Amino acid sequence: MLLGMSDTPVKQQNTAAYYGQAVASFAVAMAATAIGILRLEADAWVRGFLAIAVLYLVTSAFTLAKVIRDRQEAGQIVSRVDQARLEKLLAEHDPFQKL
Repeated sequence: MLLGMSDTPVKQQNTAAYYGQAVASFAVAMAATAIGILRLEADAWVRGFLAIAVLYLVTSAFTLAKVIRDRQEAGQIVSRVDQARLEKLLAEHDPFQKL
């Protein structure tokens, strides 16, 4: 690795279109699932059970996504701290210093 060059990742930003598509996709999926449950030819308790199960699945998916993101960000922070320490040591090192 060359001095001065760092391996810090570039922060990626999602475009507004990508964000809009993700929100729209989520809304369509939830609406389709809700309509499917409501139109299901079953007793009310069966439809209620399916609705609760879908809500539990959605909240679990959000929680899992957050945990994975937090773990990834924590790993990047540790990597940056280690990289900064190494760069400081290399900058302070004088190979021509007499012992």
